[in-house]
Amino acid sequence: MRLLLFALCIIGATNSFAQPLPFDFFRDSSEGADDTFTTQPPDAEFAFARLAYGQTMSNFSSRIPWTTDWPEAETHFLQGLSRLSVVDSSGAGRAVRLTDEVIFDYPWLYAVDVGKWTLTGNEAAILREYLLRGGFLMVDDFHGSYEWQVFYSQLRKAFPDRPVVDIPPEDALMTIMYELDTSIQIPGIRALNSGQTWEQDGYTPHWRGIYDDQGRLMLAINFNMDLGDAWEHADDPGYPEPMTSLAYRWAVNYVIYAMTH
Repeated sequence: MRLLLFALCIIGATNSFAQPLPFDFFRDSSEGADDTFTTQPPDAEFAFARLAYGQTMSNFSSRIPWTTDWPEAETHFLQGLSRLSVVDSSGAGRAVRLTDEVIFDYPWLYAVDVGKWTLTGNEAAILREYLLRGGFLMVDDFHGSYEWQVFYSQLRKAFPDRPVVDIPPEDALMTIMYELDTSIQIPGIRALNSGQTWEQDGYTPHWRGIYDDQGRLMLAINFNMDLGDAWEHADDPGYPEPMTSLAYRWAVNYVIYAMTH
């Protein structure tokens, strides 16, 4: 009987770890990010909006995934955007939730570490509506086959009917401001410190996306890449300047594309 009760407890605990945790569970310990959640529309032509999401207990860690590289990545990127373009941009990033109505005022979203994300049915429906109504989402910093499966399983909740494809070289995104090179893997700094550019089994860089019915790229997927680290460490002599420059060029093209399509 004791063994049976013990087994039932283990099964119950295992099942609980597969369930999504409430968003507020993470928000309370997001290292100050909660102070920057916005309920106001953008105050400039372009605002860097970071998507806040929940995660499952099976992916639980003390670091809140959506806050990775916060806020240095957007601070440095916005400085670069101001130098490299004439886009009128807000001076600081802000975080938004899919369930906040203000999200539709922000046409460009960034989501990081999405190999650990989870979407509720309501959030998936809002994400679908947001993108089909003209929004743009860039996802970044996830690596290898396991994290791809986690990311893709959640994405399918929003888009079970649309394929993920490689962004073709003739897409307007590839030359809208800078000519982009898809062969170079933009790594995280920890991988570089280990003498490699990949993490887990994510050896090959992929630039993928989902398109709407008019052929507009609405979801840009940087897989086996870490542009956020390249921005965050833009002033770090230990991070290669060519990688940072390429990460800036990709992101600037994403911004210009999203604002003109």
